[in-house]
Amino acid sequence: MNSRLSMGLWGLTAFLSISVGVYAYVAVPSGGAFSPDVLANLFARPWLVLHAALAGTALIIGPFQFLKSVRARRGLHRTLGKIYVICCIVSGSAGFLMSFGSTAGPVAGLGFGALAVVWIYCTVQALRMAQLRRFDAHRRWMIRSFALTFAAVTLRLYLPFPLMMGFSFVEGYRVIAWLAWVPNLMLAETFLRREIARLQTA
Repeated sequence: MNSRLSMGLWGLTAFLSISVGVYAYVAVPSGGAFSPDVLANLFARPWLVLHAALAGTALIIGPFQFLKSVRARRGLHRTLGKIYVICCIVSGSAGFLMSFGSTAGPVAGLGFGALAVVWIYCTVQALRMAQLRRFDAHRRWMIRSFALTFAAVTLRLYLPFPLMMGFSFVEGYRVIAWLAWVPNLMLAETFLRREIARLQTA
């Protein structure tokens, strides 16, 4: 991929991630920035605050872990990586608990619950590969993990569309519970498969 295009995509990803991450910090203290439907979740207290704050932290850290300049500073990369992993696992666990209380019904609950499980799994695999010093595999699993972390961004990008199309919040949320992360993971897998194929033919 052209280096300018790569940096442009990285810049857009970083901007969106940091914006949503900072928004999470603004929303957490007030609680007023959350939708009433989200606050009505049976397990919103105390798990919503924990989920949002740590997911926001993972969003802010994640893009920088892919920069060569950060990876070259191993101490910094490892420290940020540990923080990222802890944030994903704890936030994912809180999200999984909240999936049982989704006010949008079982379809949305299953979507968010599945996201939490896959997110934690990919992140743990990334950590495990790093511990085994299998750094190529570590990078691949971390790409998958961040694609799922980025669901916090894509969810918010999709939210206005159901209302613009005349659907209720609940109807739209049932679709977005899956749409926010499944395409992200598919794009990550497509990128990784093409990368492997390119290396094999080089």
